[in-house]
Amino acid sequence: MASAYSSSQIEAWDKHVSLPTRFQSSQKPTKNIEYLNALHVHQIAAVPYENLILHYSKDHAVSLDPQKLYQKIVTDTRGRGGYCMENSILFNHVLRGLAFQVYTAGVRIRPRVGGVPSGDYIGWVHIVNIVTLPDGSQYMLDVGFGGDGATKPLPLISGHVEQNLGPQEIRLLYSTIPQQIDQSKKLWIYQYRNGQDREWNSFYAFPELEFLAQDFEIMNYYTSTSQGTTNFQTRTVLIVRFLRGKGEDAEKIVGKVMLVNGEVKRNMGGKTEVVKVCRTEEERLKALEEYFAIKLTEDEKKGVRGRNVELLLEG
Repeated sequence: MASAYSSSQIEAWDKHVSLPTRFQSSQKPTKNIEYLNALHVHQIAAVPYENLILHYSKDHAVSLDPQKLYQKIVTDTRGRGGYCMENSILFNHVLRGLAFQVYTAGVRIRPRVGGVPSGDYIGWVHIVNIVTLPDGSQYMLDVGFGGDGATKPLPLISGHVEQNLGPQEIRLLYSTIPQQIDQSKKLWIYQYRNGQDREWNSFYAFPELEFLAQDFEIMNYYTSTSQGTTNFQTRTVLIVRFLRGKGEDAEKIVGKVMLVNGEVKRNMGGKTEVVKVCRTEEERLKALEEYFAIKLTEDEKKGVRGRNVELLLEG
């Protein structure tokens, strides 16, 4: 299926994410893993994972219309990104516009307990892109999982280990999850370990089944509205911006800066440190600009008033 974006829109995205000249669409780069890696790295470094529209907007509604996503993320130039479905659907149309063979797949995640994924997998609430290169190799690209997401494309090779940020290693395992009745139907399971001496743990699982835009509309409605205990989106203000290196590391992710409710945190490949604690809305809005280069309109700022996530200094 054709991309929703024109060639001029793709060229504007190239510039928005600061893609090197040799990888810009006008140069017609070879469709190989080097090119795919550059697209992935520049997307996640320039387009933050953020769910601000759920908390700082007039109607708190998330649109998955590709043109509205493009306007919000690229055209408006206010540093905005989106949560998983927003970022991944925009990226999917960019990849289509670049003539990659790509489709989207739905993902089941495991809720976190104390920051660690635990227990049963829940329903479809996430999304990844699956790309097949001309040489037949296949890769999973996840540009919307947040802080523990893969910082590069992952090959669909069971057990193949890649280095992620810092000591973290990641892999895809072609296996089953305990909840399945039919254990013959395998899934791709995204796993991590924070060091070679640690045990592997599973974040999420996805099939090789193509999901349609209509599927994501249903998923998006739940994720953006549900107040259930397994849905953190409506109860937490989240931003994750990945940081690209410089010089020889310009095509690598070397760190990340995050906001979780009122705390701004930074991780440069080692231990996560808190760099600022926001106690009021004024402080948090300043932090959005200082640490994430995100600028909200006055109407958007008013949208958080009376919400469960509004920061109100006690005493």
